[in-house]
Amino acid sequence: MLDLNDFRFFVEVVDRGGFSAAGRALERSTSTISYRIQQLERALGLVLLARSTRQLNMTPAGEEFYQHAQSMLERAAQAEHAMRGRRAAPDGIVRFTVGVAVAQFAMPEMLMRFMAAYPGVELVQHTTDTAVDVVAEGYDIAIRAHSTPLPDSGLVQRPLAEVPWHLFAAPGYVAQATMPTRPGDLGAHPALFMRRDHVTPAWHLRREDDRHAVAHVPLHPRMLASCVATLKRAAVHGMGIVALPAYHCRDEIREGTLVRVLPDWVAADASITALMPSRWGLSAAARAFVDHLVEEFPGAVRID
Repeated sequence: MLDLNDFRFFVEVVDRGGFSAAGRALERSTSTISYRIQQLERALGLVLLARSTRQLNMTPAGEEFYQHAQSMLERAAQAEHAMRGRRAAPDGIVRFTVGVAVAQFAMPEMLMRFMAAYPGVELVQHTTDTAVDVVAEGYDIAIRAHSTPLPDSGLVQRPLAEVPWHLFAAPGYVAQATMPTRPGDLGAHPALFMRRDHVTPAWHLRREDDRHAVAHVPLHPRMLASCVATLKRAAVHGMGIVALPAYHCRDEIREGTLVRVLPDWVAADASITALMPSRWGLSAAARAFVDHLVEEFPGAVRID
């Protein structure tokens, strides 16, 4: 096995452009750094650095080794950070960003339970539906609701919950209109549609008991809105049929002010995921918060 210190020595020599600068940064003599790199090359049987009196350049083998060495050092730092964090009681600040609807309809009670369990942790919540740069803006965690896979952003992803979308309408509307019995009937009803940029209004339905049974329903909405509360209120007042994440309508279902339309069909499949910067280990407080989210979210989005 190679000495992990030699990985560090090599990366420092490359990053700082020479043995002397690396030695100063590592508080080692230049001769020690040079000797360790020579021993590393001998162990590998490869020349990693092409040396001259004026320049120090990586060979192709050196360039490949540098990438592996950087990755190894990063993982070692993460492991050390994680283990040190385990010894500390969770305290300090956890900064997280989350979408408006998820914050309003899923998270309030779970946040109260977390704060009661960890009195030493301070939560700073940033609520927005606009994408933020988690790393650049210094967030520990981003909580995202999404219906398609998240892009490969270099962030660590941890699934929190699966969230089906259902069709809902007011009982009064259902009583006075002809209740749809199949997806094709939806075109005759006013639709209340969640507005999203670059999305053509349509519902893409699938049967709950058969994922291969799908239906595409083009829409000419009576209302287009990006506010969940507005769409839900319009549905409660009998203005048409709406598709929303099921848990957003949990209270209305229990109160009987909304009922499911086409209950054998799902309007969309969505997920809620926690995103964390991959270059740093989580603090004990942030790790406790993520573990709490993983435990709490499935119950928070259930409607039964």
